[in-house]
Amino acid sequence: MKTFISLFAFFTALLFLGNVMAQTGSIEVNVTNIESKKGTIRIGLFVSEKDFLKNAVKGKVVKASGSEVTVSFENLEPGEYAVSVIHDENENGELDKNVFGIPKEGFAFGNNAMGSFGPPSFEKAKIVISDQRERQVIKLKYM
Repeated sequence: MKTFISLFAFFTALLFLGNVMAQTGSIEVNVTNIESKKGTIRIGLFVSEKDFLKNAVKGKVVKASGSEVTVSFENLEPGEYAVSVIHDENENGELDKNVFGIPKEGFAFGNNAMGSFGPPSFEKAKIVISDQRERQVIKLKYM
């Protein structure tokens, strides 16, 4: 009987530990100020300054179906993530710019951060994901 109780306690502890270790977070990104229904809205999550705007760890593409769209990212490891959004009106997979480097399509970043001459830093565009559900309302900007 003692062996049974010991085994029961051991497996109960393992279950509890597994639940604690497996905690993940999520984020809901609400993109507003979409100026047209042409193309798609591309949302990317980045985990470091080095990868910011180059290698998203998660990404979603949704149709630009109205003045706003909402996208959820689930099962995220807790940590810092920078958010980038573009309104890819011609659906070529990138933010089009004019000859001076000024965006021709809508764009935005986490915390509605803006850079002086170019994108904001990872630090300004990052949000912290915990084991709770986070929510960001991000307003697209058009030049």
